[in-house]
Amino acid sequence: MSTWTEDIPTAGTRDLPPDARALDALGRNHSLETALADLVDNSIDAGADRILIRFIQRHVRLVGLYVVDNGRGIRPATIDTAMTLGGRRTYQGEDLGRFGIGLKAASFSQATSLTVLSRAAGHSEVGRRWLQDPTRRDHRCDIVPGDFAAAELDRNWRLPTRPSGTVVRWDHVAAFPSSDDPAQVDEFLTRTIAHLQGHLGLTFHRLISDRGIRISIDVEDTELGVGVANDVAALDPFAYLSSPHGWPKRLEATVGGSTLAIDCHIWPGRSNLPQYRLPGGAEQRQGLYIYRHHRLLHAGGWEGIHAPDKKLQLARAAIDIDDDIAGLFTMNPEKTRVTAGPQFAEIVARARAADGTDITTYLRAAENTWVTSNQRTTARRSPVKPPGRGLHPHVVREIRDELPQLHEDALSIQWKRFPNDQFMEIDRESSTLWLNQNYRAALLGGRRGGLNDLPVLKTLLFLLAENVFEGAHLGPRDKDNIELWQTLLTAAAKAERSTFEARR
Repeated sequence: MSTWTEDIPTAGTRDLPPDARALDALGRNHSLETALADLVDNSIDAGADRILIRFIQRHVRLVGLYVVDNGRGIRPATIDTAMTLGGRRTYQGEDLGRFGIGLKAASFSQATSLTVLSRAAGHSEVGRRWLQDPTRRDHRCDIVPGDFAAAELDRNWRLPTRPSGTVVRWDHVAAFPSSDDPAQVDEFLTRTIAHLQGHLGLTFHRLISDRGIRISIDVEDTELGVGVANDVAALDPFAYLSSPHGWPKRLEATVGGSTLAIDCHIWPGRSNLPQYRLPGGAEQRQGLYIYRHHRLLHAGGWEGIHAPDKKLQLARAAIDIDDDIAGLFTMNPEKTRVTAGPQFAEIVARARAADGTDITTYLRAAENTWVTSNQRTTARRSPVKPPGRGLHPHVVREIRDELPQLHEDALSIQWKRFPNDQFMEIDRESSTLWLNQNYRAALLGGRRGGLNDLPVLKTLLFLLAENVFEGAHLGPRDKDNIELWQTLLTAAAKAERSTFEARR
């Protein structure tokens, strides 16, 4: 019978560096937005107050991406530590970095080439490059000549990189479209820049507002030059214009000698403000907003306090993690999510405001505010037919949330082939607005269609024509409107088809 031994004997040590292919596994949970947010963290930790994200375009195609800042830069003596996987510097009290892998993980989640070029005041320029090369079996990092580093740092960045600054360059970015079609590339840039503005504006809203940090995004065409800068505006999830009486309130609970503070807010009602309609949707953004050193780590979700509920979408609560209570939470390496420990819900249940308010009272007040404001809003709007087939599910949900519904058959918007050039057909018997299949390819721009395609067009048509499907018969004004819509929309569809065919 074997016996358990407390002490484990050893016979020396052996150096076992990770396989070079370990770089391939870094940052698998990053998106382009979260990866760039991690690089912005590094810039802020370096003392930068100006940060630029720039896309490089050559002969239509996107070929590179830069993140540039006016921070303290990296000294030649410390560049190797900065580029080492897991290399940890001495973090200061307010630093956003933590794990020592953020730069590498974020970069290799998006690109196969990472180059860092930097200038610290009073020191020469320095550069290093990592390549994600499947044939390489070591951890050799390329040294970039100082003159090239200086030339890159001195390009037209619209921000000062003297006496100090840093340029991070990504080449071979996987997310870029592999297309020479200007329309596809422009669509990608428009969508991506908008997503970046939303994500970075939300993640860094306190730092943008309180510390005056400016983050910009632009595009440089290697032939035409640099385009218009797109500034990132602070997107404060608590920036409502007014709040229900008595709110917000701070709930506090003692945790091992420290205090967990929860600032409980209630929006006065649904709003079209961008800070209410946050990336991901207002309903998904209810719940907890967890910050560390004024950087948002976690946006939405109740972490065991309550299940998601449509009636709680006006409720948002802020928690600031400091070193004393950080043990309650686990932050993922991508800094996109915080998980609360199993004791968290119990601690929150004990939390009280100065007037005795607890979490249950808060959630009930948020639900009552939702019910009251929803009744007040929908009472001012005319009811509509329920949305049916052909409309995107997200659109259907918004119509149902925003407009009272008639107890009638749902209105569908669908395609079929017409024997003529008319754009649409009003079929009141089947409660369907038919669209002419002959224009579909042109309106889609050659993209593949589906049941719920062209959501913007179909939503506009729903809002325009929904009322002509109501009632027992069409009046003279309805008939005149349908004739007008038919004439104008058919002319527009023919023009769209003509333009599309000319490009083919």
